[in-house]
Amino acid sequence: MPQSKQKQRPHAKTQSRKAQTPVQFRRRVTQWFARNARDLPWRGTTDPYAILVSEIMCQQTQVATVIPYFQRWMLRFPNIKSLAAAAEPEVMSHWQGLGYYSRARNLHRAAKSIPGNFPTTLEEIQSLPGVGRYTAGAIAAFAYDKPVPLVDANIARLLSRLFAIRDPIDSAVGQSRLWHEAARLQPSRSGRAFNAGLMEIGALICIPRNPRCPACPISDFCAAFASNTQRQFPVKKIPPRPATLTEHCALIIRNRQILLQHQTGPRWRGLWKLPPIRRIPQRPPDLLIEYPFTHHKITLSVYRQPAPRANPLGLDWHPLAGLAEVPLAAAHRRALDRLLRLHT
Repeated sequence: MPQSKQKQRPHAKTQSRKAQTPVQFRRRVTQWFARNARDLPWRGTTDPYAILVSEIMCQQTQVATVIPYFQRWMLRFPNIKSLAAAAEPEVMSHWQGLGYYSRARNLHRAAKSIPGNFPTTLEEIQSLPGVGRYTAGAIAAFAYDKPVPLVDANIARLLSRLFAIRDPIDSAVGQSRLWHEAARLQPSRSGRAFNAGLMEIGALICIPRNPRCPACPISDFCAAFASNTQRQFPVKKIPPRPATLTEHCALIIRNRQILLQHQTGPRWRGLWKLPPIRRIPQRPPDLLIEYPFTHHKITLSVYRQPAPRANPLGLDWHPLAGLAEVPLAAAHRRALDRLLRLHT
């Protein structure tokens, strides 16, 4: 966002702290959003399907990363019917690189579960596979302009500072308080601009470290800012230490083809990866990389191996020239990119 658009507000402690009303708060949020909103590809539409795609993609993924994936996805699957009719391997291929592949499978399942028009009520939307309270509310607000509360990571951080919430925001008590406050702030109608504005202030101003309080349009409503404790929020539970795992895999290439294993379990279902090794060679691996996966720190060691006489169940050969089109687990694609530069 251009720096010139961010007008610096006087420090709240230099102003008389007059009683502020919810109407004034909402007006500040929507007026700031009208001037400072980022031009994101899903902001120019009220299509609930496009909003669903954007919200699912933005879960645990930065907006800048999502934009090109969203644009490619919408070109290939422009509506619910086109996604519902697609085969799972193609869906996974268009998702690869975004990670958390269960999101793509749930999105595909959601498309298949909608026989006609996209649902319009909050309850119907939340019944879709993979759609929780926040995502359902986002679709209701941004597609249908309903005044429903939303609590994503950005709004949670903003509300925790606004009300100086000492309960961890990732606890049941903290979540209950956040949703209560989000509901209390909602306008009586037209929730699209207000909720989008809260999210945008959280994303651009009320950032995790060193919040930009002098540029914040609602700093004089903020309890943490008034007490100069904004850096103490949000409060979170102490995370558990990640468990460590090691996986040993084989690099098997023959006649410009590579042998890969198709995943059917919950971890990477529908994707391909390097096949596992049962007997670990008594030599250093050809490649060693580390990657995180859901509270785990995984070390992937890869050894070049000869081709088997027959393909075990679940393994298949893929031309190296077409590897870019194969939906590969992200860590294994990264390993292959490095290995192939060394061995081909």
